[in-house]
Amino acid sequence: MCLAMPVQITALKEHPLAIANIGGIEKEISLALVDDVSIGDYVILHVGYALTKLNELEAQKTLALFKEMSEL
Repeated sequence: MCLAMPVQITALKEHPLAIANIGGIEKEISLALVDDVSIGDYVILHVGYALTKLNELEAQKTLALFKEMSEL
């Protein structure tokens, strides 16, 4: 099973790379598949690639569900 999750962009590097916050861990990811991403934006991340931008409210809802699942 594969899992895609929302992550927040914390830094932009040389295109197409960026740094994303993944549950408190900073990781280099690829933005090759999305356009117009800025620091602070949320993207859906799958196997190191941002697939699409996501609005902050939806990202926060999804992250809250992941947190709730981990507490069970």
